[in-house]
Amino acid sequence: MENVQLSDNFSLKELCKSDTASRLNIDNIPTDEVTVENLKDVSINILQPIRDHFGIPFTPNSGYRSPDLNKAIGSSNKSQHCKGEAVDIEIPTIDNSDLALWVHNNLVYDQLILEFYTQGEPNSGWVHVSFKKDANRMQPLTYDGKNYSIGLSI
Repeated sequence: MENVQLSDNFSLKELCKSDTASRLNIDNIPTDEVTVENLKDVSINILQPIRDHFGIPFTPNSGYRSPDLNKAIGSSNKSQHCKGEAVDIEIPTIDNSDLALWVHNNLVYDQLILEFYTQGEPNSGWVHVSFKKDANRMQPLTYDGKNYSIGLSI
């Protein structure tokens, strides 16, 4: 199942890749159709438009996380990553604040979080984007490692 193509440039295998899962021997491939469909929606509505716009190949830092992987990294048990609804991304040569701003201005999303970004350090942090089939909140946030603030602090 991991060879499933989710969009023109993104596969299920890419969205499930995790060095931590490999190191801890955790199976990180979803087996239920709902999660795979959610990953497909994220690929079509978030990842592929970003790839098409910037024209630079990239692989998400984090996509799907099995419950075991999510627990191993200490993430919230409510994480949208576990449902296949979220990705964390960076694109080589693109400032993470520019990436977040482009997503905010051009895509429909549930949450957009500019995480651990330091102004003036373009490669700092990453961009978390989630997408749901229905009722996307269009909620932009910034997270500095301690607090969430509403909006993109760039």
